[in-house]
Amino acid sequence: MVAHKNSVVVVMVAFPLQGHINQLLHLSHHVSAHNVPVHFVCTTVQARQAKLRLQGWNPSTISTIFFHDLPVPSFASPPPNCNATHKFPSHLQPLCEAATHLRRPVSSLLRKLSPTTHRLVVIHDSLMGSVCQDFVSLPNAESYTFHSVSAFSIALYTSEKVGEQTRNLVQPRDLSKDELSFEGCFTSEFKKFISSQHEYAKLSSGRIYNTCRVVEQPILDLLETEARKTNKKLWALGPFNPVNIQSESKFSGKDGGPVEQCLKWLDKQASNSVIFVSFGTTTSFSKQQIIEIAIGLEKSEQKFMWVVREADRGDLEKVNIIHDDLPIGFENRVKDRGLVIREWAPQLDILAHPSIGGFMSHCGWNSCIESLSMGVPIAAWPMHSDQPNNAVLVTKVLKVGLFVKDWGRREQVVVAETVEKSVRRLMGSKEGEEIRKRAVVMGRQVRKSVKDGGITQMELESFVAHISRK
Repeated sequence: MVAHKNSVVVVMVAFPLQGHINQLLHLSHHVSAHNVPVHFVCTTVQARQAKLRLQGWNPSTISTIFFHDLPVPSFASPPPNCNATHKFPSHLQPLCEAATHLRRPVSSLLRKLSPTTHRLVVIHDSLMGSVCQDFVSLPNAESYTFHSVSAFSIALYTSEKVGEQTRNLVQPRDLSKDELSFEGCFTSEFKKFISSQHEYAKLSSGRIYNTCRVVEQPILDLLETEARKTNKKLWALGPFNPVNIQSESKFSGKDGGPVEQCLKWLDKQASNSVIFVSFGTTTSFSKQQIIEIAIGLEKSEQKFMWVVREADRGDLEKVNIIHDDLPIGFENRVKDRGLVIREWAPQLDILAHPSIGGFMSHCGWNSCIESLSMGVPIAAWPMHSDQPNNAVLVTKVLKVGLFVKDWGRREQVVVAETVEKSVRRLMGSKEGEEIRKRAVVMGRQVRKSVKDGGITQMELESFVAHISRK
């Protein structure tokens, strides 16, 4: 006999890659702030790493978030192939497959929690559908599918009709034949994995996006029309990431360490004078490509902060190899205007810093929504997955960025001259200034949306009220 029942308990089930876990951690914070108990489920090693990297709040101070770090069977953990022409991180496929073994412990957790609450709500990454499927056996449970990518990307996949309507948001003359084709975005093995997991979305009561109606309203309208056909709901609750951290860093790095040093370096730079160069946690570059980037940044004569690190491995307990492939004497030559970081960097704090005037990015959705919320324009260099679609959204729909290279040339090394021209265009041209102005306006609108009375804040309150209904 349960003495007291919660009106609602939420279980978040994350896909064990940094860009996915990070978003659900932030969403957990927002939901728990409404006095809703949240149980956060992920693989042990990946959850531990993501919590260490978390910015903007300290999960240990949130008493209504209960972490369940679950082990998975051992799996192969090959190093990333930095010389591969296809940049999809296939070295992470074994981890993805291993995560599907969480079905039994997740099912056990759901059965344990079900009697303690009037309503049990499962919010799961779209790539963890099979893990959560047993909620259907519980009379008081319902699920919501979380998409870790832009609404734009999902709309292109939804159906031929919705895809065509979405493409129409981009002027045809602005698109090359290779863009929005999905060619080269995934390996065939991962395509099968996506299909097998998305099959379970039909069991859910709706979909949640880490996006803002300020950013993607026309696309969300298309998706809502489709959702209503199957009596499902759609919620745009983003940006999940904190947006008001300009005053000081909230990242829990070691005092005096590389993290603090890079922020102190930014403090010495003029407003909008630095381009941040970072390509996420799943991509590694060849020695040749690193050299070309270095030469391009040096010749651009612009200030920069560049993260040079190997991609995350499946088994994060294995130490990443730091390749010192930079040209001889490079760091010494650029020491007055450039900083190289050889480990994971506090991206949110960096993008929020007033000295940052641009972001050369792979266009992962975390990076896009963080950059948009901070009003920072993007030099788009997509690598794989949803990134090419996000790059089109940023550059040709929202017009707050520019392309470094066309997706049709994705297997080619980007030469130093291209890097140099892209940096100069974004940071030192009239075109770049106009792009920055649009990005600043959008950032202001996005930050307003999460304040009391803002469109995102009201939608979040509506969502909490919906899942708390009697």
